[in-house]
Order: sequence, then structure tokens, then C-alpha cells
Amino acid sequence: MISKQELLQHWLGHRALTAKTIAAFPEDALFNFSVGGMRTFAQMIAELLALSGEGLQELATGEQKPFNEAVPATEKQALLDLWNKNTAAITSMVDKIHETDIHRSVKLFGQYEFSVQNHLLYFIDNEVHHRAQAFVYLRALGVEPPPFWLRD
Repeated sequence: MISKQELLQHWLGHRALTAKTIAAFPEDALFNFSVGGMRTFAQMIAELLALSGEGLQELATGEQKPFNEAVPATEKQALLDLWNKNTAAITSMVDKIHETDIHRSVKLFGQYEFSVQNHLLYFIDNEVHHRAQAFVYLRALGVEPPPFWLRD
């Protein structure tokens, strides 16, 4: 019902809001704070970077890489820089996916078999889910999260 480019713009809006969410975290809390045994937001960001990095590359090119959830930075600005670099790469990777392949079944990371479209929707849904967890963390820390509707 929407084009690949419209889906990309929707996703990029979410990416912008997640970048604002990363920026809102106190430095130490980003890497150390969690609630109820959940992961830190930095650990969640590492997962999102792997999905939108290695996962999207596999969807676009067929090249398989291991899923790497290691937190790639120890400072907030470095993590935010990686997030922004990854966001820029998303556009070029999505552009490599042909519209005719959107319903093609792909076994991502050698184990999750869905259509390309469903993988892309999962990447977005997973980001929204983890950002919502981060909003709870921010509120627990006494920090007002960015308005969830501001995705620019």
C-alpha cells in the first residue's frame, strides 16, 4: 500500500527520534542503567545497529554476516555517531532492494525466514519497541523523553 521510498521515509523518521532518545540519556545511564533485568539502552542500540546494518545488507545484497550484538562504543557521542552513520547507510541499502523482491522469502542470519517486506517491518517495529523501553528508563531517571510524534 506504500512504496519502498515511503517506507524508507517512515523508518528514517523513527531513526531520527531514536537518535534524539540516545542524546537525551545521561552518559553513564546509557551504558549502565536498566529496569527489571532488561538490557541497557546501549545494548538495545547494539541490537538495532546489527539488524539495520548486517541484516539490511543481507536483504539488499545476499551477503551473510554474523549477527553481532556487541556494544560498539563506550561513550554516548561515539554511539550516536555510529547510529547516524548507520542511518545514512540505510538509504543506500534500501535503494539496492528491488521492488520486485519485496515479497521474496529470505532466511535472515540463517534462521529467520520471512519476506523482505516483513523483515523490514520487523526492523522498524523492533526499534519502536526498544525506544519505548528507553522512554521508561528516561522517566525512571527523571528525564523527559522526546515527544514520540516528532520524527524529523
